[in-house]
Amino acid sequence: MNAGTVIATIVVIAIVIFVVVVLVRSIRIIPQAYAGVVERLGRYHKTLMPGLNILIPFIDRLRPLVDMRETVVSFPPQPVITEDNLVVSIDTVVYFQVTDARAATYEIANYLGAVEQLTTTTLRNVVGGLNLEEALTSRDNINGQLRIVLDEATGKWGIRVSRVELKAIDPPLSIQDSMEKQMRAERDRRALILTAEGTKQSAILTAEGQRQAAILQAEGDAKAAVLRAQGEAEAITTVFKAIHDGDPDPKLLAYQYLQTLPEIAQGPASKLWIVPSELTEALKGIGTAFRLPPGMPGSSQPTAPGANPPARD
Repeated sequence: MNAGTVIATIVVIAIVIFVVVVLVRSIRIIPQAYAGVVERLGRYHKTLMPGLNILIPFIDRLRPLVDMRETVVSFPPQPVITEDNLVVSIDTVVYFQVTDARAATYEIANYLGAVEQLTTTTLRNVVGGLNLEEALTSRDNINGQLRIVLDEATGKWGIRVSRVELKAIDPPLSIQDSMEKQMRAERDRRALILTAEGTKQSAILTAEGQRQAAILQAEGDAKAAVLRAQGEAEAITTVFKAIHDGDPDPKLLAYQYLQTLPEIAQGPASKLWIVPSELTEALKGIGTAFRLPPGMPGSSQPTAPGANPPARD
């Protein structure tokens, strides 16, 4: 192999290498959700979209790709002084997205650091006008104010702030102890109130139940008394009707009266038994009933004049 052949081979290899380098520098594949800023001769030329893109080698230069997805950044706790001169530590989380790759590349040197610093200063301004209780109970209000201020400030940087969240608000330990004691006392007070309300309701319900039970008992007793009186009246009516239908003679009535007197005397409330005046009439009636007819042997009454004495065997 002579010198000319060697030189030709080297030239061909150099040309092949040059072509490969040109092709490599000319073809750019941009992934999805990313954007590339192209500078031509040091000036902004265009923004490459996802897919296959062709550049002019050695003239166009592709800057580092910009992530167009929504980014979540959690910033470290920041000390913030409230309106009542208490230092609280607040953790923030910011959700933002790059909407303009050119503005994010040329309008701000480090947009992530800028967002962090802007969040810290805005947070101090917002929380500085609130006392501790308002800061702890107004998270939604604070989040809304932070988002509005950050979105307006970062708009010219090609960034859109979609959401800002306060992850934690930590007051000093002494304040935490006082708050815990206050909450414990409040819970105890509520427990006592609920217990008293329960006791009151229980007493009211018990009294109402007793009142209704007494009313029902009285109504039952009244109905029972009415039914008993009606029963006794019907019984008396039935007995009276039976006696009237039977047409008893005075002898039977006197005998029944004498049978009833011992039952009256046997009652538990009978301390003193007074013989009624009707007893004499009843005895006379019974004596008359059992008296032998005149003229009979053993009869104490004389035979009536004109009456024939009974025949003797």
